[in-house]
Amino acid sequence: MNRVGSLSTHVLDTADGKPAAGVRYSLHRLDDKRMLVCTGITNDQGRTDVPLLSESDFLVGAYELTFAVGEYFGKDTADALDTRFLDEIVIRFHLGADEHYHVPLLVSPWSYTTYRGS
Repeated sequence: MNRVGSLSTHVLDTADGKPAAGVRYSLHRLDDKRMLVCTGITNDQGRTDVPLLSESDFLVGAYELTFAVGEYFGKDTADALDTRFLDEIVIRFHLGADEHYHVPLLVSPWSYTTYRGS
C-alpha cells in the first residue's frame, strides 16, 4: 500500500502578530490507550522542524495535540503566570484517509482558534 498521509502544525501568536516560537507541544494517538507519538518545541517560524506524522508512521485514527501556551505567554513577565487565562490547549481530531492534514493554532493569551488547514 502506497501511503501519502502526513500531519503538520504551526502556531501563530495573534496578540503580537507573529509566529509563536518556543511553544512546547505533544502528539498522542488515542487508540485502546493514550500513546505518545512525539513531542517538541516550535521553531522561529512557529512550525515544527519535521512533520508530526510522516508517510511512514501515518495511521488512521484519533489523535490529541497539546500546546503549552501558558508557558509561552508567561515567559516574558514575572506576573504573567498569575494573570494568564489559557494554560494548555488540547485539540482532539480524527485522521481518516491517507492525505496531508494541517492543524494550525491561532492563539492569544485569552483565546484561540484552530481549523483543518491545507
